[in-house]
Amino acid sequence: MRTVELLPDEATEARVRRVWGRLAETGMPSLAAHRHATNRPHLTLTTASELPWDVRPALAGALSALPLPLRLEGTLRFEGRTSVLAWRVVAETELATLQRRVWELLPGAGNPLFEPANWVPHLSLGRSRSGPDSWPAELLPAELSEPWEGRFATARSYDTGSRTVEPLT
Repeated sequence: MRTVELLPDEATEARVRRVWGRLAETGMPSLAAHRHATNRPHLTLTTASELPWDVRPALAGALSALPLPLRLEGTLRFEGRTSVLAWRVVAETELATLQRRVWELLPGAGNPLFEPANWVPHLSLGRSRSGPDSWPAELLPAELSEPWEGRFATARSYDTGSRTVEPLT
C-alpha cells in the first residue's frame, strides 16, 4: 500500500512534535513513542495499491499547488480497532480541491475513508487500544485548544511494505 501525504512546514511540525511530547510526558498514548525514521506529522490525502508511472506526471501537477495554507483547530477522536486522537485540519477550499484531485488520480484503493465526501483531514497525535478514555480532555495540552496556522510545504508517499518514503515534490 502507498500513501500520498502532505507534510507541514517546520514550525508546524515542531508544534505537533511538542504536543506528542507533552502527551507522552503525562502518560497518554502519543506518536512520540513511534520511533521509526519515517514517523512525521502528516496529512494523508489518499492511499493506493501503487503509484503507477503513468499517473505520476498528473500527480506532480496536482501537488504543484503546494505550499497550501494549513489551519489546525480542535481535536478529533476516531474509534475502530484502535482509538486515535488527532488535531483537526480545517478543509479550506484549496486543500479540499487538492485532495479530490489526488483521489481522482488514485481512487483510494477502494478505501471509502478517502472518498472526498468522507475524508476527515487531521494530523494524528496518538493511538491506543484502550479506547477514547486514553486522553482525558482536562489533561490535553493547551496548544490543542488554540487555533494554529501554518502551511503544507511538501508531499511524500509512504510504502507500507518497505516502510520507506519517497518525496513527491
